Amino acid sequence: MSILRELQQHGQSVWLDYIERGMVQSGELARLVEEGVTGVTSNPTIFQQAISQSDAYQDELAALVRVEQDEKAIFETLAIADIQAAADILRPVYESAQRRDGYVSIEVAPDLAYDTQGTVQEAKRLFAQVDRPNVMVKVPATQAGIDAIRQLIAAGLNINVTLIFSRERYAAVRQAFLQGLEERLAAGHPIDHVASVASFFVSRVDTNVDARLEALAKAHPDRAESIRGWMGKAAVANAKLAYRDFQQEFQGERWEKLVAAGAQVQRPLWASTSTKNPAYPDLLYVEPLIGPHTVNTMPPKTLDALRDHGRVARTVDQDLDQAEATMAELARLGIDFQEVTEELEREGVQKFADSYNELLDAIAQRRKELLAVS
Repeated sequence: MSILRELQQHGQSVWLDYIERGMVQSGELARLVEEGVTGVTSNPTIFQQAISQSDAYQDELAALVRVEQDEKAIFETLAIADIQAAADILRPVYESAQRRDGYVSIEVAPDLAYDTQGTVQEAKRLFAQVDRPNVMVKVPATQAGIDAIRQLIAAGLNINVTLIFSRERYAAVRQAFLQGLEERLAAGHPIDHVASVASFFVSRVDTNVDARLEALAKAHPDRAESIRGWMGKAAVANAKLAYRDFQQEFQGERWEKLVAAGAQVQRPLWASTSTKNPAYPDLLYVEPLIGPHTVNTMPPKTLDALRDHGRVARTVDQDLDQAEATMAELARLGIDFQEVTEELEREGVQKFADSYNELLDAIAQRRKELLAVS
């Protein structure tokens, strides 16, 4: 049994946080699905890297830039083709899992992150354009995104809520999901096909908190060692406590009424699970977060590490007292976690926007080069 199948027995799905046309065309993605990968996620950064670096796009890109003047339209044509192809490969997983797995995610344009109605319109348009039942549209969990999520769930779309950092924002995400289902049900529409994941970004939390702890340690050399001892602990603690929130939310009379109508649970998804600090174990954000109704979306390098030396056990709801103690100690040291997560959200939106703009610039440059020699 592959380690990916072992994780499935513990209730966790492994999705690939990467897509590139060559791996779809070569059969590599199909082989990973056969081994146990059950989904694919994408974002503007992933597409920027794939389209800019892979030769697999060059012929179609050359044809598109000669006839299409809009860089956004060119990008969308390339991206949707990849999403459709990946969704077709994962369609058997979707069907065998009775619509609870086997999804491919595509993200709304990052310049809409603070525009509720713009996000709703764009998500509906993308969902229709991809035209696959096992596609999820990624919507950032900004304040503007929360009401968009409610409206889109009520409209029957599959939504991957992305860029979640705080438990407080996660609470709003869960409410938007539940309210959307309730509105849809009250309107007489089916809810058994509506799927959603709530994507908690993990490693970036440690990156931010560690930098604050390091500054604190330098300011207090007499306590530097003990302060640095809390580095690399915030992200997993935050995720474990978020999972506890998930367990508490999806039970009771309100949820059971939705379950009776066929509702699927909104699964926590662990994103940003590659280790940013080379001093940390490469599976720091994988092995401690295994448990029922979860997804871990991994970039290829982290997936390779898991397949090579990963250890599987139910861990996500273990050591909760330690997780509480970690967050309490960070607060005692003066780490303002609300400030941390607000900063991470702003940075996350900006990073995706930067990648998106870089990609559009690269497409514009490609058009200029092709037209110059034609």
